[in-house]
Amino acid sequence: MTSEIRPRLSAGSAAVRVGVIYLVARVVTTAFLLLAAELSGFDSRFGPEPTLADFVLGWDAQWYWLVAEVGYPIELPLTDSGAVAENAWAFMPLYPQLAKIVALPFGTFAAGAFVVSIVAGYAASLVLFHLLRSRIDDTAALWAVTFFVAGPLAALFQVGYAETLYLLWLFLALWCVVHRRYVWLYGLIPVMGFTRPGVLAFALFLGLFGIWRWFTRRREPLPAREIVHIVALGLLAAVVGFAWQAIAGLLTGDSGAYLATELAWRRNWIPGEAVFFPFEGFLSATAFWFGAVWHLPVELGYIVLGASVLAVAAVLLFVPQVKRLGVEVRLWSASYVVYLLLVFFPQSSLFRLLVPLSPLWGALALPRSNVWRGGVLVACLVGQWWWIYNMYALGNVIWQVP
Repeated sequence: MTSEIRPRLSAGSAAVRVGVIYLVARVVTTAFLLLAAELSGFDSRFGPEPTLADFVLGWDAQWYWLVAEVGYPIELPLTDSGAVAENAWAFMPLYPQLAKIVALPFGTFAAGAFVVSIVAGYAASLVLFHLLRSRIDDTAALWAVTFFVAGPLAALFQVGYAETLYLLWLFLALWCVVHRRYVWLYGLIPVMGFTRPGVLAFALFLGLFGIWRWFTRRREPLPAREIVHIVALGLLAAVVGFAWQAIAGLLTGDSGAYLATELAWRRNWIPGEAVFFPFEGFLSATAFWFGAVWHLPVELGYIVLGASVLAVAAVLLFVPQVKRLGVEVRLWSASYVVYLLLVFFPQSSLFRLLVPLSPLWGALALPRSNVWRGGVLVACLVGQWWWIYNMYALGNVIWQVP
């Protein structure tokens, strides 16, 4: 949809080029993981001399393995104080079940999880290229993919997390919206919703997109069938977004089972009875990090939080490179940020939860300077090593949780 006519890569050439970039990035990430294994010691969560398979099954991957092998608890586990303890209901079923099936020829869940993550990661990278090339040229889109696959969170392509599978569905869904292929979304939204949390952000996105389409209908005709699709898909995304809570409540007999499970993790940072209301997570976390941990004025934390929100809004509204990516990417990014502000308790996992904003890599790829693009790539690799070193070589304090 770019106004400039440029030579385009064929689908086959694009698949090969993205594949080469992806393969090189995976070799680099593997080298980083091997180095992290060498540096892992007795104080590390993984102990001395862990293997790559240990990393694949580290952290949340243990929960996915548990879901695949045991399923979900019908009776919620409780702590000594009687509160709901951490349990498998916090993790959606599609990724672990798919990994379990893929693992059958290999005999281990770790192998299945690795294959699903790395294959889905390549597919997501290819879809991201096609999503971005709708707005920017092929060279910039390839650079954006490079930043994506070599970025600070690149280890997720090779460990037992559901992120890459979710990103595949998400990028496909965004591509469908950009190209007005709404019918495919009736299948993509449910698989997205049962891969990991976040489909409610897509419901908000569809609502905002529908409003934008209404106000721009003179520039781009808005037929009745498109209105029906947008409204129906928004409702579907909202229903899917709450479906897992309903399923958990039905099977456990506790209507608040899912929410209580999610809040169980928050007690790792703030002991006591956890409560939820919109924006509460960011407000209480700001007081915790600035006051209890960093010993800074809590008021300063609220100022930083407010300024950060305004800065993100300004970037999405006014930065030319971001505007070049199209209204769909900008509305999705805004919707996802609002979703995080509403429901998330920010801690070190925030870096991982920002990965669905990956289409914004396209904005950093737009400047044509090789110095700039090379500098961004170096920053990505430095960030990747920092993240792997802290989360896998160390992983022994509260801010080293992926």
